[in-house]
Amino acid sequence: MQHAHDHAHHAHEHGHHHHHHDHAASRFLPLALALTLGFAAVEAIAGWWSGSLALLGDAGHMLTDAMSLGLAAIAARVAKRAPSDRHSYGLRRVEALAALVNSLFMLAVVGGLVWHAVERLMNPREVAGEAVILVALGGLVLNIVVAWLLTRGEADLNTRGALLHVIGDLLGSVAALASGVVILYTGWTPIDPMLTMLICGLILFSTLSLLRRVLNTLLEGVPDGLSLPEVGRAMAAIDGVRSVHDLHIWSIDSHGTALSAHVVLGDAALWPAVLAAERRLLQTRFGIEHATLQPELPPAQPLVFTPRSARKTAQPPSPGSDPTP
Repeated sequence: MQHAHDHAHHAHEHGHHHHHHDHAASRFLPLALALTLGFAAVEAIAGWWSGSLALLGDAGHMLTDAMSLGLAAIAARVAKRAPSDRHSYGLRRVEALAALVNSLFMLAVVGGLVWHAVERLMNPREVAGEAVILVALGGLVLNIVVAWLLTRGEADLNTRGALLHVIGDLLGSVAALASGVVILYTGWTPIDPMLTMLICGLILFSTLSLLRRVLNTLLEGVPDGLSLPEVGRAMAAIDGVRSVHDLHIWSIDSHGTALSAHVVLGDAALWPAVLAAERRLLQTRFGIEHATLQPELPPAQPLVFTPRSARKTAQPPSPGSDPTP
């Protein structure tokens, strides 16, 4: 693949395919928001009464989840707006922005929970195991239902970000349940902050993974699963193509991938066939449906015809002479 740095704007051949996905999972976001917000209040009251850090932490976690689900619900609606003169791709990147905010919220929640868990290890306090078990069971059932709702249908980055919060809540409920059982039967209260820190570690791993994907989308990086050199070599291997340069691949959102490239031809007459072959290759092999391809010809070379028999003796005509024999 030949690389160049010519960024001049010329007439382009466009292979634009706008697809509007009905994100079935997104329609359940308002219901998930209501369920999560309601149970967060229950957990907060129970955690304060029982003295369980795991329950209080999970309540705080669910409160931030409610904010995240609300943000995700708004983003899902905004992202469906049609393209305009000002936003030619529409507002599809809003889902990535919502996922970014959710990820940052999660990092803040994890930091707060770890801080309080360390404090609780240094200053243990009594915890009512029975209350923790009952509330944690309720939270576990609720989070399973909400997670199931958010996995119904195709999920985008936005919904995945919301789902990440719910899974974090589910793990938090498991930790609180285990904490309540251990405290009830052994009286060992350090299990409460220790399990809280363990769950924080699992949530942190998932959050950083989502954050990496979101930042890659916002920074217009090559999507996961695609190799820019591999795509360039495949495009250059099409019959009639001499080289491909100024190749760029980026994500519009979690469903749409875009590509632009300059395609150098040996013969301009081949462009219709080459364009059709390139589009077919990009769609079927790489799943790229939005492609902007610019045809180019190699730099023109002066063509001089000299009879073979006269190549050694022919002299250029003198100025002003008549070249006609």
